[in-house]
Amino acid sequence: MQKIVRRNSEFLPEPVGNYSHVTRIPKEADLIVTSGQVGTDENGNISDDFNTQVKYCFSNIDKLLKSENLSEENVVKVNIWATEEIDWDFFYGKWGELFDKTYPSMTVAYISKLGLPNLKIEIELWCAII
Repeated sequence: MQKIVRRNSEFLPEPVGNYSHVTRIPKEADLIVTSGQVGTDENGNISDDFNTQVKYCFSNIDKLLKSENLSEENVVKVNIWATEEIDWDFFYGKWGELFDKTYPSMTVAYISKLGLPNLKIEIELWCAII
């Protein structure tokens, strides 16, 4: 049985964060792409605090994965959009609760706006099931 392989190329410097340079997905895998998850609480409220949005964003990601019977092992790519500078110590604390050294590939972009004016972070997942 083939599996998802994550690695860092020997020809590149080590990643600057907790991600893998390359994630290889076998051709037999089913691909699951999520909409971007945002930092709304259980009632749909959006805090003005960036780290509170990060906390709820990861909580929503965890719920989404569980609803599809997926785990961190299935996540192959993460796209992150933020309107403010990310507090990487806080962010990687939440990241580490979700990913235990099974790091997906990652892209981070700082942008001026998201879909609603008070949103500050959005995270999209690409997942694979073998």
